[in-house]
Amino acid sequence: MYLVCGEALFDFFSEDDASDVASKVNFKAIAGGSPFNVAVGLRRLGVDSALFGGLSTDYLGRRLQRVLQDEGVCPDYLVEFAAPTTLAMVAVGTNGSPHYSFRGEGCADRQLSLAHLPALGDDVRGLHIGSFSLVVQPIGDTLLALVQRESGKRLISLDPNVRLNPEPNIERWRERIAMLVLLADLIKVSDEDLSLLYPEQDPQHVIEGWLQHRCQLVFLTRGGDGATVFSRQHGTWSVPACPVKIADTVGAGDTFQAALITWLTEHGLDSVEGVQSLTREQIDAMLTFAVQAAALTCSKTGPDLPYRHQLT
Repeated sequence: MYLVCGEALFDFFSEDDASDVASKVNFKAIAGGSPFNVAVGLRRLGVDSALFGGLSTDYLGRRLQRVLQDEGVCPDYLVEFAAPTTLAMVAVGTNGSPHYSFRGEGCADRQLSLAHLPALGDDVRGLHIGSFSLVVQPIGDTLLALVQRESGKRLISLDPNVRLNPEPNIERWRERIAMLVLLADLIKVSDEDLSLLYPEQDPQHVIEGWLQHRCQLVFLTRGGDGATVFSRQHGTWSVPACPVKIADTVGAGDTFQAALITWLTEHGLDSVEGVQSLTREQIDAMLTFAVQAAALTCSKTGPDLPYRHQLT
């Protein structure tokens, strides 16, 4: 089982209103949050997963809990709080890329403290962390403590998934990412994230610095330009994006992340030792699988992650 750690929320997408009444705005609300999506995405791809996160006892929190139950995500690491559910207002650009505005101060998904750190059994093969849960408090320090405790014992994957609206202080993001890259075995990062974190630096230089620590693989996603892998042992190469009619790119990065973990799990390589033993051919197959999975998500509206039978 893979333990995904972080926020669960509702994405609110504005919809066109034919009446054009200024006092009326229509929204479509879809369960989401990057860690939530990864946990659901893993289950849809056939991998056992659990979410370590805070859920509200309000109406939307109950709906999130129901989604997790329906998708088969293990509930053992969920913690309930009498605090609101975070809302993310999503505007989709002309190229399908989302722009987020969060309403989350004091909300349930941020409330995990050190007192909530769980003991992990041998069934937990690895941990995934990412998004604004890395930097908002108290959950940020809680997840850091968990990864510090488990690094080297279980596979650790990281996706910075930078969101400046919940935490606009980019220095705080840089400090936390700098700490976490020392502990991760596998990192997935978008070109947008790197441009926000290190606008004056060459992405390859940044990633090669990450590979000087325990990290074995860094996957750089570049939207319509495909993805590039940086391997400590086997060098750097890219694969193109799959041609697809894009509805939007919401959830594509989370799908990519879930697909990487799925490939490792299906091949019995979801461990520290497994990632260290990967051949170039295996890494290329994993990268191709993740690109194909992400393309399927881009063909649908919202974070509608694919099922395993849809990928061949």
